[in-house]
Amino acid sequence: MIQQFVSDVMEFSFLQRALITSIIIGIVCGVIGCFIVLRGLALMGDAISHAVLPGVAISYMLGVNFFYGAALFGILAALGIGFVNQNSNIKNDSAIGIVFSFFLALGVLLVTKAQSSIDLTEILFGNVLTVKGEDRTLTMIVAAIVLIIVIVFYKELLLSTFDSTMAAASGLPVKFIHYTIMILLTLVTVASLQTVGVILVVSLLITPAATAYLLSNRLSTMIFVSAFIGAISAVIGLFLSFSYNLPSGVVIVLVITTIFIVTFFLAPKSGLLWKSIKSKRSIAR
Repeated sequence: MIQQFVSDVMEFSFLQRALITSIIIGIVCGVIGCFIVLRGLALMGDAISHAVLPGVAISYMLGVNFFYGAALFGILAALGIGFVNQNSNIKNDSAIGIVFSFFLALGVLLVTKAQSSIDLTEILFGNVLTVKGEDRTLTMIVAAIVLIIVIVFYKELLLSTFDSTMAAASGLPVKFIHYTIMILLTLVTVASLQTVGVILVVSLLITPAATAYLLSNRLSTMIFVSAFIGAISAVIGLFLSFSYNLPSGVVIVLVITTIFIVTFFLAPKSGLLWKSIKSKRSIAR
């Protein structure tokens, strides 16, 4: 079966595009996901992934690539959440709920109006096998932007992530860094829609990073491990999806979650199994 899959990849261009796009998305989601997990912004990732729905609907109605509309509305949602949070007594989770609900409701309304021209299933759950050359190019551009920013400003991101107070005292523009991460999160989320869809994209952002967090205490190591988990999960998920005619996004998420569950129990230092063994040994002593 694996040989057949490799043969099909070599023969069919659509499968090549799907494989390349899946790997890139897995890597870049793994990288940006580390900062989202460490900053406690998992809910923000979920909110943005749903807030892009109006942009997708408008893009389809105008006949343009959904990336542009989705990116615009995702950035508007991120800025709106930050604006409400910083200019009122409303806490961050409440601001996310307000803005997220508004954008999601608007998106559902627009999708309903444009139902004849939109495949809602692909928007919600993704279908990487339908990726076009333009989508792959946009994904590569987004990945390049994210990776370059993370590499160039790694020290600033590191300090502001673990100690924002010290970062501010050191003269770093903490708010600007926060909004930059939100914009990068939006771009990665939009680039991932074709692969896993609106509903499941948060898993691709959070689960590889959470898994890597169980395996490493260093940010640099965590980023590499998370990117590797994202990439290998995308490859395995695409293989299973193509081989058994299953939805690609759903299978990729199930593969990632399986890796997390195994790590949760068997991680060398933080795994539940090893903690139980150490606890029993300690009691025995």
